[in-house]
Amino acid sequence: MLAERVDRLAAGHYTITSIPEDVARYAEVPDTLPVGSPGKVGVLDLAFERRSGRTELTGHYQKAPLQIMRPLYYDPARPDLPYVIVMSSGGGMLQGDRYRLDLACGADASVHLTTQAATKIYRMEQDYASQLVTITAGPGGYVEYLPDPVIPFAESRFYQCTRVTCDPTATVILGETLLAGRLAHGERHAYTAYCNDLEVCGPGGELLFADPMRLVPGRAPVAGPAMFGAHGVLSTLYVVTSAVDAAELADALHEAAAGSGLVGGASTLPNRAGAWARLLGPESPHVNATLERLWDIARRAITGTPAPDRRKP
Repeated sequence: MLAERVDRLAAGHYTITSIPEDVARYAEVPDTLPVGSPGKVGVLDLAFERRSGRTELTGHYQKAPLQIMRPLYYDPARPDLPYVIVMSSGGGMLQGDRYRLDLACGADASVHLTTQAATKIYRMEQDYASQLVTITAGPGGYVEYLPDPVIPFAESRFYQCTRVTCDPTATVILGETLLAGRLAHGERHAYTAYCNDLEVCGPGGELLFADPMRLVPGRAPVAGPAMFGAHGVLSTLYVVTSAVDAAELADALHEAAAGSGLVGGASTLPNRAGAWARLLGPESPHVNATLERLWDIARRAITGTPAPDRRKP
């Protein structure tokens, strides 16, 4: 399933051409290691297919700092479903870093992908960091992508683009969590720019919905109404599926969000693509626990099985 004759180390493969101006304006050649140097480009390309009653990793390319260990099958309710942990040997993203992660889930295959730890975006004096994530779910495919939070440090500049291509019969559960900064250090919205784009399309390329985020504290307030407010953590769960009624799923997610004690809610996605929920809270533990609860609700509704306790090193 991995694309043939692709030079994954060519700049055109890991470079995002449509960088928002709020980040692109900082582009320059760093005095440190330039873009493309060893350790500055992380590439991870994974393909999964259903074989002999379970999903197996059938395609695997990695270039440090991005890497994985072997898939784990520890869920008693879904012994066919592999859990894969993405690790970064760099410990965080620095100026000039360019990462790309591709996940392809074949027909009737199922996979859960997460990260080993939070993604730290370190202070930058020159240039910026970027990450491109592409997820493809084939007919009857089931993908869960629930990475740990992103923590943008003071004076960091970061852009992430997530592109999902989903068959009408597939399901993709996608989570995103952002901290306002190093909360334990009293650091809030001291980053220079944090920009994020999510695009979800059908197999023919038709756009189902998009969710852009532009947080640039020096240009416009990010802690006011309809933004972060006084909260320290923002978390979103997208459930792209046709397996259950979108309105009923949104109601279940909304009820759980409303009863969590956090600020948040849920609704249906455009084009009957599924449902989504967004949460705001003061600290990570409560928000993360609530996000896991929402994931459990979605998984039970779609697959009839509970979400397990995820095992991480």
